[in-house]
Amino acid sequence: MADTIAETVDLLYTIDQDQLTLDQQIALGSALAALAQAERLEQINEQLRGIHQVLNTWALRATVDGR
Repeated sequence: MADTIAETVDLLYTIDQDQLTLDQQIALGSALAALAQAERLEQINEQLRGIHQVLNTWALRATVDGR
């Protein structure tokens, strides 16, 4: 997903904004905002995966230690 976001951001930043109509500029701004949100959600997802791994490790240790 991160590659797709990065590639899309690169494409959006290559657009010559001076050649866009007002409606196109608004659409571009909305697209950039949506991509920023998607990038943030991917960062949150990565952090959650890390937390999940830690919790799983703790649960496994508790199971082994409890025997």
